[in-house]
Amino acid sequence: MNKTASPSQARRQYSPTEPAEQAIPQLLEEHGGLIYNLGLRMCGRQTDAEDLVQETFLRAFRAWDKFEGRAQPSTWLYSIAARTCKRIKRKRAGQPSRMQPLAELIPAPGDKEIPALPADHDGPLDHVLRLEAQEAVQAALAKLPPNFRMALLLKDIVEFSVEEVAQVLGIKPATVKTRVHRGRLLLRKELVKKLPKRKSPPPDHEQKICLDLLHAKQESLDRGVAFPLASGELCSRCQSLFATLDLTHEVCLNMKNDKLPQPLQDLLLQEFRSAARRRH
Repeated sequence: MNKTASPSQARRQYSPTEPAEQAIPQLLEEHGGLIYNLGLRMCGRQTDAEDLVQETFLRAFRAWDKFEGRAQPSTWLYSIAARTCKRIKRKRAGQPSRMQPLAELIPAPGDKEIPALPADHDGPLDHVLRLEAQEAVQAALAKLPPNFRMALLLKDIVEFSVEEVAQVLGIKPATVKTRVHRGRLLLRKELVKKLPKRKSPPPDHEQKICLDLLHAKQESLDRGVAFPLASGELCSRCQSLFATLDLTHEVCLNMKNDKLPQPLQDLLLQEFRSAARRRH
């Protein structure tokens, strides 16, 4: 599994002693597009995403002299973005108000059908299914509870580590894992509705074994490493579950967009110059 660099692995080193008028424009260049994309996914409206970017970076500019360098500049910046997003986000109608039990999100022993992915990964059928899968995941992402959605966006689209997401959100790593793992399964549940089905074979072993393997699979996705067991060593249900979970994760990665609208970038750079002149 190829994994791009975490946002904390910045293209340059930052010193708390360098002036804001140097550091913040560079952070805007590196992270502005990702935070804009975060705003689109969390708030659903372009104007709210633009507000998120502007408020995040203007707050960062004003607060830069308080940055002590104990955290990575990226986690510090996304902490500002997460708090700002929470303030400006509109609550969506129809969001789930409860955490669905795990049993509702995975194949049940009595299921008569399981999803069937095409063997030809480059064929036209696979291309159509992937487009439908992308639409299903995007729609499901917009309906995730906000806390789950933010954690999943930071982990699987922005590509922070679990520990970095915990720092950004001010929660425990175990809580991050709960939200991300459950969020992936919620997205997968919607994705499989778009996939063809095949007859499900009888269970090969107890469901507890499948649940333990699922936990290990989620951990491998968290770390960006290959799952240690070959597909042939898994039961048919786990093979199907893991393949559709991989597809869900792949769709999330493909949602990554680091393009910041040029007019918004120009406006912020102008704001930085004006703020620097006022300081001096």
